[in-house]
Amino acid sequence: MKYKDYYAILGLQKTASADEIKAAYRKLARKYHPDVSKEKDAEAKFKEVSEAYQTLKDSEKRAAYDQLGSYQPGQDFRPPPDWQEHFGDTHFSFDDLDLSDLFESLRGGRSRAGPGAQRHAMRGQDYEVTANITLDQAYRGAEVELDLSVPEYDEQGFAHRVARSFKARIPKGATDGQRLRIPGKGGKGFNGGREGDLYLNIVLEPHPLFRVSGHDLYIDLPLAPWEAVLGTRVELPTPGGPVQLKVPAGTHAGQHLRLGKRGLPTPRGGEGDLFAIVQIAVPTVVSEPERALYRELAEHSTFNPRAHFAQEMSHANRTQ
Repeated sequence: MKYKDYYAILGLQKTASADEIKAAYRKLARKYHPDVSKEKDAEAKFKEVSEAYQTLKDSEKRAAYDQLGSYQPGQDFRPPPDWQEHFGDTHFSFDDLDLSDLFESLRGGRSRAGPGAQRHAMRGQDYEVTANITLDQAYRGAEVELDLSVPEYDEQGFAHRVARSFKARIPKGATDGQRLRIPGKGGKGFNGGREGDLYLNIVLEPHPLFRVSGHDLYIDLPLAPWEAVLGTRVELPTPGGPVQLKVPAGTHAGQHLRLGKRGLPTPRGGEGDLFAIVQIAVPTVVSEPERALYRELAEHSTFNPRAHFAQEMSHANRTQ
């Protein structure tokens, strides 16, 4: 088994507090998340950071990790015998396992098992996995299939890596950062113990049009200058299908036009809202007749978008 310096992975000292560990993990998870990171080997680094956090965030696991001793990263090692007596399982095998497997074995009542522990029923391990879903899946709900490589125990209590597939139902209205518990889909129980649970950490994939905040959605709405001035009706996409939106005359850039109950479903019924954020789109190519109309508008219009500049400069001159 090769040693991993979990503190160094998170950029921390061994004296780091629980809050410092959590803050470091969140910072690095955002940096290396495969869906948004452009860093080299982002996925591998994200898994490494997650593995370190899963051990250090748990006070018992952290204490067990600290008692392993210090080694060079990547160095082959075995836990000292006294560590095995206090934290391990007397029937534990190190074959085909890595450091993360060692600390997974401390879940579900396996820690401090001691002699004769195999006669007692033990609950299966809990598994935790990231589930990436689309906005459409969040809106309608979906069934996803997840493939995991997990440690399981044979009848003699030896741990080995096995491949498992899970089918999980994502309820409609699931949001980014939500943690879903699926009972009984974790590791197998031992000696009649009940199975562990599966936890899904929901990650909402970016959408080309919509931005998500809780159950509310935001979309940029480009308007031509004349549409903003005169008002218009536009067809606006929503997760449930296109709708007609009335744009009132005199709409300005940055204005939020609200469409009630056109966002994501909420767990207790109902829906969030959809907000269209107005942007004024200026034509980049105009014909000569169009250019003539703009000249005529400029000659007759009394509108001054920079009138507040003159007011501020006049005030500044009076105070000098």
